[in-house]
Amino acid sequence: MSVVIENLTKKFDSQVAVNNISFSAQKGEVLGFLGPNGAGKSTTMKMITGFFMPTSGKIEVCGEDVSEHPLSVKRNIGYLPEHNPLYLDMYVKEYLAFAAEIQGVKGTKQHIANLIDQCGLGIEQGKKIGALSKGYRQRVGLAQALIHDPRVLILDEPTTGLDPNQIVEIRNLIKEVGRDKTVIFSTHIMQEVQAICDKALIINRGDVVAYDDIDKLAGDGNVMINLSFEEGIDTTILEEIDWVAKVEEISEGKYRVYSNTQEDHRSDLFSIVANQKWKMVELSVESTSLEEIFQKLTK
Repeated sequence: MSVVIENLTKKFDSQVAVNNISFSAQKGEVLGFLGPNGAGKSTTMKMITGFFMPTSGKIEVCGEDVSEHPLSVKRNIGYLPEHNPLYLDMYVKEYLAFAAEIQGVKGTKQHIANLIDQCGLGIEQGKKIGALSKGYRQRVGLAQALIHDPRVLILDEPTTGLDPNQIVEIRNLIKEVGRDKTVIFSTHIMQEVQAICDKALIINRGDVVAYDDIDKLAGDGNVMINLSFEEGIDTTILEEIDWVAKVEEISEGKYRVYSNTQEDHRSDLFSIVANQKWKMVELSVESTSLEEIFQKLTK
């Protein structure tokens, strides 16, 4: 594993910001790190990157303990914090050359050219950073995080404040660079998690409340089946089925059947409808969305 967190706790005086959490992430994996404001996401990321020392617990990055080898660990990490710290009076190429020099990157000129191309900064590379849009500033920040070709990439809400087109562009860039790196990606946007993440970790008030593959996590909710008929039906027949938790009438002739399992029971319902000779016009299934699961776990 590229990143391993074991029993990590961080206290600020009497306040517990992160409470005994454990998780891991490996190469080629994008881990979505979710939680409401104040949940402990940024604090955890700052501990992984060595900005904060944990009160207790262990952090390993690429096999090295952050507390014992902070400088070595930082060489393996690229970090884009929530508030992207850029020198606004510097030109894009000048800033990236400066960042490369700090990191001791060799073959700087060609490397920067390749990174500018990869991050889609070509048409803006001759401008001062202060003249760039928010989307292009985020690209510069991401290029800075990638300048030393780190094995682990930590991104704290990189799409905050971007327009829909910029969000898609940054998403695609993260997916591309995440193919051969370990990416931990913090966001409030559930669509982003489902679009680019392999796993998701949800933290609330410092505690991990969910941690699993995206497909499994999104499938944790029970199945709902939508039915439509040409006319109303006797719902008591459906309510007597053992796997049916509730039948809700949405409007005349339209119903939603809530299952108490995670299985797709459409074939069972179809057989019942056929036996009752009800004139059905729709039969569809939906699962609880990741957003609904997030709200349920973090209220």
